[in-house]
Amino acid sequence: MANIKSQIKRNKQNEKRRVRNKAVRSELRTRTKSAVTAAEAGAEHAADAERMAMKRIDKAATKGVIHKNAAARRKSRLAKRLAAASADA
Repeated sequence: MANIKSQIKRNKQNEKRRVRNKAVRSELRTRTKSAVTAAEAGAEHAADAERMAMKRIDKAATKGVIHKNAAARRKSRLAKRLAAASADA
């Protein structure tokens, strides 16, 4: 445990950010997974799920949770998977 006052404050800030970032990453995975399953099932809300997943990826990059290149890579891979799923269905 830190003895220095500024380090105690820094630890609190880091913990807050860690929890917030964890929630954002979890939602990214959830939205991505739901978009892929909707596309594979051929559901009518597949386009909406895709839009929401892309939006969350962009938002995470904007907030600094993930790097902008990582966001671009995730979006590209997601688009590829959705195109392949819709072509199969």
